[in-house]
Amino acid sequence: MKFPDDTQVGLNGLDDILSELYAEGMKATDETAEEIIKRLEERKNYIPDSERVRREYAYALLREYRVYVKDRSGKA
Repeated sequence: MKFPDDTQVGLNGLDDILSELYAEGMKATDETAEEIIKRLEERKNYIPDSERVRREYAYALLREYRVYVKDRSGKA
């Protein structure tokens, strides 16, 4: 996953989580970003406790999910 400042981090299970949420019909909302973070933490990914950092993660994850949804929706 890439942050706006071009920092990149690897996250275990992110593709699976995005797929699960898409299959569940989740829309790209702030609540969905929090759910992604929760599921990433359940899969033992470290996400700092800092509120600022968590907001940055939520923003980047939501962007990733929007791209994921757009890619899937555009396929026939």
